[in-house]
Amino acid sequence: MAKTGIPTELGTQPIGKLLLQYAIPAIIAMTASSLYNMVDSIFIGHGVGPLAISGLAITFPLMNLAAAFGSLVGVGASTLVSVKLGQKDYATAQNILGNVVTLNFIIGIGFSILTLLFLDPILYFFGASPDTISYARDYMVIILLGNVITHMYLGLNALLRASGHPQKAMTATITTVIINTILDPIFIYLFHWGIQGAAIATILAQIISLVWQFKTFTNKNELLHLRRGIYKLRGTIVKNTIAIGMSPFLMNLAACFIVIFINKGLKEYDGDLAIGAFGIVNRIVFLFVMIVMGLNQGMQPIAGYNFGAQQYHRVNQVLKLTIYGATAVTTTGFLVGELMPELAVSAFTTHEGLIQLSATGLRIVVIFFPIIGFQMVTANFFQSIGMAGKAIFLSLTRQLLFLLPSIILLPLCWGSAGIWWSMPISDLAASVVAGIMLYRQFKIFKTHGNKLKVEN
Repeated sequence: MAKTGIPTELGTQPIGKLLLQYAIPAIIAMTASSLYNMVDSIFIGHGVGPLAISGLAITFPLMNLAAAFGSLVGVGASTLVSVKLGQKDYATAQNILGNVVTLNFIIGIGFSILTLLFLDPILYFFGASPDTISYARDYMVIILLGNVITHMYLGLNALLRASGHPQKAMTATITTVIINTILDPIFIYLFHWGIQGAAIATILAQIISLVWQFKTFTNKNELLHLRRGIYKLRGTIVKNTIAIGMSPFLMNLAACFIVIFINKGLKEYDGDLAIGAFGIVNRIVFLFVMIVMGLNQGMQPIAGYNFGAQQYHRVNQVLKLTIYGATAVTTTGFLVGELMPELAVSAFTTHEGLIQLSATGLRIVVIFFPIIGFQMVTANFFQSIGMAGKAIFLSLTRQLLFLLPSIILLPLCWGSAGIWWSMPISDLAASVVAGIMLYRQFKIFKTHGNKLKVEN
């Protein structure tokens, strides 16, 4: 019986058709993933209270830190699989699958043990107060106990997309969202488990989807399937996976520290409710960011495959189409944030003070949103074709070179408004840098493309 899951159409089918084929499921999946996070916030905000929203926001840096280690493996491995499939190196692609399972298990367990041992000091460092620490602790204990499940679920989903099964990856994500949405009100309202109920719902939903993923990868008719002999860590695979995944890892790591500074600054100038306002704004903005990330995930296997096959004109084409789509998405986010901020934030709370703080913050954060899609696509593009150094530079430029100094300096003059304004200012500066780097890379691809035409 013929093996399935070899996406040879990535090198032959029209780029527009391919991008729709791969991006739409990813967009649906990432939108669902964003709604997945929003659902927790909405039920916690209405069912537990405004301080619970602030407690949840305190956990964001730790969640980002966990995501950093997850993306180190998941994104790195999925990109490597795309490139190896383009090179027709199927044996290495198979071993990557086994190494992903092993790495996610080791890292997931290790991260949970270390963070649980020092959880309260970590949360206080992240901006918790005596009024919010209990909410943050109750939520994170459950999340950390299930962290290895989360890592494994996200890692295998990334490989499903990279190996030519975006619809299955979408199905896994949507299933998780639906189950979480059903369980949240049951655990919070019916069982009266509070914020812990939201965390339990999250992990149970991921367990169910993970079981389905494992079933999919045990199908021996698939090119990539679980079997004996692939779980032993191989130095070259681990090294290459980490090298490629280092960009999103450092980006999430930087995001962790950035959120810490934001939480501490908002707490100092406006108190616990301001942290909750940032949590709400973050969830709304995250929705549009995740849609762009879905576009990026659709682009990734196409760009990776064609780069591996040296079809640079197709690489250029998929990049341009992805940028157009991302710009349309972020422009929509800009319009929502500027024209109807109160309506958007009121979905999370009925507390009038929290609504006003959140609406004001949202208006500021999305001011330069129409151009941020371009910056996100560019950073992901370099990652997709294995240019880890450039992707890392772009990611860290926005977070550390522009955003962090702005968070520290602007509040000295503008108070809490300076913290909010630091975000769009860094978006603008990072987009300029991304534009310069992308222009130079386009020139390189054009040169290589012309050279190949002459040789042929």
